[in-house]
Amino acid sequence: MLWTILIGFLVGLVAKVLYPGKQGGGIIMTILLGIAGSWVGSMLFGLLGMGRGVGFVGSVIGAMIVLWGYDKLK
Repeated sequence: MLWTILIGFLVGLVAKVLYPGKQGGGIIMTILLGIAGSWVGSMLFGLLGMGRGVGFVGSVIGAMIVLWGYDKLK
């Protein structure tokens, strides 16, 4: 559980840095973004036939997709 929170935070942080514009939210939102990004990345790469283990880069791509979707809903 602690490992998931730590990796989620790192993924969310990298996605926030790479995504253009200002993203709000604190540490909890960053962790949730990273965890959701990992899920979205694994679903996306799974649909593309690239296996289940997307890794860190796939998780960041998924988190950036989540940020893009959130941006469009605002």
